[in-house]
Amino acid sequence: MTPKSLLRHPLSKSSLDAFTDGALAVVQPESDKLDATVVRRVVLCSGKVYFDLLAERRLREIHDIAILRIEQLYPFPRRRLGELLAAYPAAAEIVWCQEEPRNQGAWYQIQHHLRVVTRDDQMLGYAGRAPSASPACGDAALHRAQQQALVDVALSAGRVEDPGERLEDTDEHPTTRS
Repeated sequence: MTPKSLLRHPLSKSSLDAFTDGALAVVQPESDKLDATVVRRVVLCSGKVYFDLLAERRLREIHDIAILRIEQLYPFPRRRLGELLAAYPAAAEIVWCQEEPRNQGAWYQIQHHLRVVTRDDQMLGYAGRAPSASPACGDAALHRAQQQALVDVALSAGRVEDPGERLEDTDEHPTTRS
């Protein structure tokens, strides 16, 4: 998806009533009809990665993963997000998914909020690109592969964990010498 691709995306639209009679929905609830009692994971995201996740979930016919879209990152909508998460009593995982590298995007700015709204019996996971010094890899094919990989992780059958930081290797860089 290109940066401006959502301007005409069929799923990226609102009714006229939403503009005249509505208000900003700081967290968009699940858009598909899912049985909340069987949802095992709630994927949280912001931005256009939502449309990749939604399309892939529909394609794979996955019915036990809910996707919530956070529209306002600051001030963070803890109360509203908590209300929506409470609707999924069987959810054992909350996963933040972003297309930016781990050290960029929203993850570092909001993970403390996510930890507050995650129940004690839930696990908080991360699905996204690895930390990087640049915001993009610079290769379209690699970008598509990385995008598909983060969607695959977010929608995987297995647990999605937060890989954390690898502080022991931050000073090491791969070399091309033989």
